[in-house]
Amino acid sequence: MFCHDQETLNYKDYDLLTAKFTNSPELLCSIFEIATRRYVGTSTKFYNQSLMLHSEMNSQDVAWFEQHYSVGVYWWSHAVIARDWFRYAEIDPVFANPKSIQKTFLIYNRAWSGLREYRIKFTELVLTQNLQDHCQLTFNPEDSGQHWLQHKFANPAFEPTRTDLDQYFPPANFDSVASADYISLDYNQTLIEVVLETVFDDTKWHLTEKTLRPIACGQPFILVSTPGSLEYLKRYGFRTFGDYFDENYDRIQDPVQRLEAVVDLMKSLSELSTEQQQKLHHQLKDICKFNKDRFFSKEFFNQVVDEFKINVDCGFSKIKQSVLA
Repeated sequence: MFCHDQETLNYKDYDLLTAKFTNSPELLCSIFEIATRRYVGTSTKFYNQSLMLHSEMNSQDVAWFEQHYSVGVYWWSHAVIARDWFRYAEIDPVFANPKSIQKTFLIYNRAWSGLREYRIKFTELVLTQNLQDHCQLTFNPEDSGQHWLQHKFANPAFEPTRTDLDQYFPPANFDSVASADYISLDYNQTLIEVVLETVFDDTKWHLTEKTLRPIACGQPFILVSTPGSLEYLKRYGFRTFGDYFDENYDRIQDPVQRLEAVVDLMKSLSELSTEQQQKLHHQLKDICKFNKDRFFSKEFFNQVVDEFKINVDCGFSKIKQSVLA
């Protein structure tokens, strides 16, 4: 079994590899077979497929691998990882204190290269709606050694018209390992987290610790991810906030229109009076407590692990149907 269960799959990376050497994806089969023989040793049974452990659903990349010598095995690895990373949040005494809301929205916005390029457009939309004073938001002028004004967009629809985004927000003073931690004060001083997930402009569901951090910290959230991601969360027993604010953004297929819907929702929430925000905070508390209890529960852990076990068993059953001589 080849494990690629934290980052997203990209079959084009492997397709380029095969094209470079053989012009054929059959090289993957050779790699899988060599690795199997190396680790099996004296075993006389070999298979013409290998298991590919991954953490994404509704994925064209998984479909490609399943067409080329592998059987996909899904499990939500981030759920188990996040339970470990954020375990102190379950008992953190800071969260027992009343909120002192300074900003309406908490938004972690460190990187914008690669799959995250949509965050540049999101930042522009925040400014277009004049929401900057309502957001605890950062924006780094450079990412992966490149200035944002020199970024070449894979999706031209995300290219902004403004050139001054980095003049309105401070840069992030933390690196990628910050994903394994949380800042309790950030949550006690904000009303809602706007979660900027890694994958946005795609069909796949690939939710990471970014989504689970507000849940662990008892914070309501707006989820900026691929369409249907809120429904993905619900299948694991979590509740969302559609009874109190508009979550139709999650159903919008067009990525720019989905971003615009998110920022429109932010605009409407920012226009609430202080009293209305306090009322909303109290209305959402029961859902937040339910989600937090669910996240740290044995039932949720068992659901994720049992799903993994079932998928591994099914995967092995498939590859055992075709034994190589």
